[in-house]
Amino acid sequence: MSVLEISCVEVWREVSNYIDGEITLDLRTRIEAHCKACAHCTAILDGTKNVVRLIANGIQYDLPGGFSRRLYDKLKNK
Repeated sequence: MSVLEISCVEVWREVSNYIDGEITLDLRTRIEAHCKACAHCTAILDGTKNVVRLIANGIQYDLPGGFSRRLYDKLKNK
C-alpha cells in the first residue's frame, strides 16, 4: 500500500491536531511519511512539541533585560 503524499501546508495546518492525537490514522501516516523526507516540516513539528512542553511544565523563565521592548519594536515594524 502506498501512502498518498501530503503538502507542507497541509502538515502545518494539522500540526496541533497531530500533537493532540486528533487526526485519523491515515492522516497521521501521511504526515509521518512526509516528515521523514522533509526536514523543514520535521523542524516545525519538533519545535511545536517543544513549545507545548515548555508551556505545559509551568516553569517561568526570566527574559533578558529589554527583550519585551525589542520584541514589540520588531512586531510593530512588520
